[in-house]
Amino acid sequence: MKKIIVINASSSETRIAILEDGALVELYVERPENERMVGDIYKGKVTNSVDAIQAAFVDIGLDQNGFLPFADVGKELIALSGGVGTAKRRGAGARGRRQSRSSKGLKPGQELLVQVTKEPLGGKGARLTSLVSLPGRFLVLVPNDRTIGVSRKIVDDRERRRLRLLAKSLRPEGFGLIMRTVAVGKDSLAIRADLENLMKSWKRIDDKARKECAPFLIYKDMGMASSVIRDLFSPDIDRVVVDSRKQYGNIKKYLKEVAPDLSSKLELYKSQGSIFDEFNIEDEIEKSLSRKIWLKSGGHVIFDNTEAMVVIDVNSGRSVGEKDHEKNALKTDLEAARAIARQLRLRDLGGIVVIDFIDLAPDNYRKKVVSLLRKELKKDRAAFDILPMNDFGIVCLTRERVRPSLLYRYSESCPRCDGLGRIPAKSTIVTQIERRIQKIKSSTGERRLVLRIHPDMADYLTKGVKNRLRKLMGKFFVSIKVIPDGDLKDDAFHLVSARDVKSKR
Repeated sequence: MKKIIVINASSSETRIAILEDGALVELYVERPENERMVGDIYKGKVTNSVDAIQAAFVDIGLDQNGFLPFADVGKELIALSGGVGTAKRRGAGARGRRQSRSSKGLKPGQELLVQVTKEPLGGKGARLTSLVSLPGRFLVLVPNDRTIGVSRKIVDDRERRRLRLLAKSLRPEGFGLIMRTVAVGKDSLAIRADLENLMKSWKRIDDKARKECAPFLIYKDMGMASSVIRDLFSPDIDRVVVDSRKQYGNIKKYLKEVAPDLSSKLELYKSQGSIFDEFNIEDEIEKSLSRKIWLKSGGHVIFDNTEAMVVIDVNSGRSVGEKDHEKNALKTDLEAARAIARQLRLRDLGGIVVIDFIDLAPDNYRKKVVSLLRKELKKDRAAFDILPMNDFGIVCLTRERVRPSLLYRYSESCPRCDGLGRIPAKSTIVTQIERRIQKIKSSTGERRLVLRIHPDMADYLTKGVKNRLRKLMGKFFVSIKVIPDGDLKDDAFHLVSARDVKSKR
């Protein structure tokens, strides 16, 4: 599989695309007013602790308080009663035992060190953890822990044993170490240098945390471009193409220090055209923002985002490749499974996902579809869990949500429909006006009214000789003056007595 990272930098945003065999599978977008927060470390202050939801709310200096589940609270912070430091945990393996805790250790006003694990989304604040960790190029430093871990993506048993032994020999007292995937084949000198840099970073964080008062940003993680290079630029990446000389220089300098063998894969895009057009990325982005995507077989997939979950519907459409209905349905479902797995990564869809595949009677056909979907999802870095297909052809899965979805980052809620996607029918609005007339007449006896309404609705009411407005006036024996107002929403109107309008003047 050929993998390419394409970076497009402009004054308004930085976009990073991950391509696999020419297909766009991941897209990261960062704007100056909405910088990446995951990995940032704050000194926060507990504002409230709620046993009912097993979480505390922490003021970290943002508009919304952060959300800290008790399961992500380290024992050492509870024991410190508001202090921040590098006290050792009571007992080994505290990070692995993330069980629900009582809130009695977290009190309003208590200060503690927390790290952002999920970006704020809508009305929800950032998700936090007190189990702080610092990622480097080859390893992750875990303060106040004794964990020794090796990335699950490293499958070679001999290499896993080597890295685990190396981590044990290098681990500083009071810290845990986790070996990352890119540590494969690296010698102790390179990994030791990475550890020394992380230890220096932690000392600066610890010193700053002791001096500053909460709420305060203690540590800002790398920018998006740098973090993607740190986390994703491994030997299996074939090319990294950048269209910004500044970004190119920064990445070149970083690689020279941590991975000089990868420098030859970095390229500066010098053409006058758009780098995203060169790799056909813009068209893929446009497709990923649409509700419907077409399959090569003629079928299509519909994506609907709701507050509770993502609902995906697979339709056969014009797909008639096989005479046998079951085989044709299986072919479409298999194609849809590949497309859905890629779109979940690309669109950054998380939480509960419900997929309505085309009904399949044979049990082995159902297993084939779920097996392929699971295989494709394994290419994703986000954690997932998937259930078997039920008798209705429904597959339910959960996918880790870290960032707001692509649709959320690329669009805003419609001011006309408030994100609903539909507005009341014109006949419904006429019925609402009729009820309003009846209410005003019965309560005040007023017969001369003024109706301020959107121009399209004004035209709908007054069109024709025997128009709807005349019918309303005849039904209630009232006189209505219509005033078109383009500032109103399509479904909004103001109906008042003519006397009130005159009095306001």
